[in-house]
Amino acid sequence: MEAHGMKQYILALDQGTTSSRSLVFDHGGRILGMAQQEFTQHFPQPGWVEHDPEDILSGQLATAREAVSKAGLTMADIAAVGITNQRETTVVWDRATGKAIHNAIVWQDRRTADFCDELRADGQAADIRQRTGLEIDAYFSGTKVRWILDHVAGARERAARGELAFGTIDSWLIWHLTGGTVHATDASNASRTLLYNLHDLRWDPAMLALFNVPAAMLPEVRQSSGDFGRATALSADAPPPIAGVAGDQQSALFGQQCTAPGMVKNTYGTGCFMLMNTGTNAVMSQHRLLTTVAWQVGGVTTYALEGSIFMGGATVQWLRDELGIIGDAAAIEALAATVPDADGVVLVPAFAGLGTPHWNGHARGTLFGLTRGSSKAHLARATLDAIAHQSVDVIRAMQGDAGIAITELRVDGGATSNDLLMQRQSDLLGIRVVRPEVTETTALGAAYLAGLGVGYWHSTADIQSQWTAERTFESGLDEGGRQEADARWQRAVRATLSWAEDR
Repeated sequence: MEAHGMKQYILALDQGTTSSRSLVFDHGGRILGMAQQEFTQHFPQPGWVEHDPEDILSGQLATAREAVSKAGLTMADIAAVGITNQRETTVVWDRATGKAIHNAIVWQDRRTADFCDELRADGQAADIRQRTGLEIDAYFSGTKVRWILDHVAGARERAARGELAFGTIDSWLIWHLTGGTVHATDASNASRTLLYNLHDLRWDPAMLALFNVPAAMLPEVRQSSGDFGRATALSADAPPPIAGVAGDQQSALFGQQCTAPGMVKNTYGTGCFMLMNTGTNAVMSQHRLLTTVAWQVGGVTTYALEGSIFMGGATVQWLRDELGIIGDAAAIEALAATVPDADGVVLVPAFAGLGTPHWNGHARGTLFGLTRGSSKAHLARATLDAIAHQSVDVIRAMQGDAGIAITELRVDGGATSNDLLMQRQSDLLGIRVVRPEVTETTALGAAYLAGLGVGYWHSTADIQSQWTAERTFESGLDEGGRQEADARWQRAVRATLSWAEDR
């Protein structure tokens, strides 16, 4: 029996863009049980993406119970629950019934791009960036909640009366897990809404006025490691405490133990998200990176610089689901390996606009360099190249902002199991790429935050030693080859942006 008593395990809820997952971790950070459920993606119009919040909730509750059961445990064995979530995705619900008044508007959704153009034209960009650390983009929650209030009959009036609650997915889950007793978020999620002041660490009245969001709708902002109530929805008799909450990318940074300034991780999920720990300093980017709260632990706020790539693994899903070129996502590696390179084919996967460093919501996916000999293998190869090239653009911006040379990139997420992609990433970056033993770092970060919140782990030093590398990829491409590949990619991006402007 360990010192912390009978409750020896941590349950992490990992609510992602395409699936809800739950994992049970032991004190050594090892996975004892895992369950996952995919849910439906709704595309009501081109560029619009929605989720049914009830699908998310039911799937998350079901996988939580299944993961605990698979580990041979009951909820009484759970010391704490950690929550990590797809960020920016926006839900507005009725406080009395707990029911959403509209589908969740997903982070990928572009319906508010024109409104963002208006804000930019009004000269709001610099003030918004200074207050929130973010770019004006449809990606963030502020424009989404405004849209819901404007398009659901009576919503504005009800919100002003305090009848409606706004939240990102973490808040939606916390509300329902605690039986409607806690309406809260953490600082990492709050910092992705366009409504939160990075410096004052509170909801910003000027931003609430700009987006016309009543303060009465907002969740309370709490530390990432601390008290978020008890999960009575998981067990009436022995409800475990919810003690850790962080947005998925910040959670992955914590799970990768990038706890020192200058450390960088890249998560290859639906999108790709690269974060650099900047310590207690909120570095304002000169290269259109986002400044964001990484986490708040023990009263200390840690910040990060972030580059956002909207289409990572989602590009592979497009090959699978829309083009039918591969039967499952894992098959892309074998197909791409049948050719030595993409033979001049370049894919710019701007299906949901371009993120860092371009921030163009009107850009669309483009394919260049096709010849009669171009095959599905070349397209598969070009897809992997595109994921890697987008990450190079982000790391270049980071090095410019931080003024330090990055020598190592820690990687996680589903696509990191693709050795060909990881090798290509190292080749194009010219630095080593390190894949950890436990690649479930998003869930692990939430588990660590929750465990710290209840004293299951005593300090970050306590968990530092748990991070171990599984494989390191070293660059095998010379500088000339890197420059040639980069020039071809940049040419394709310029053409894509030109197409977007000429509309």
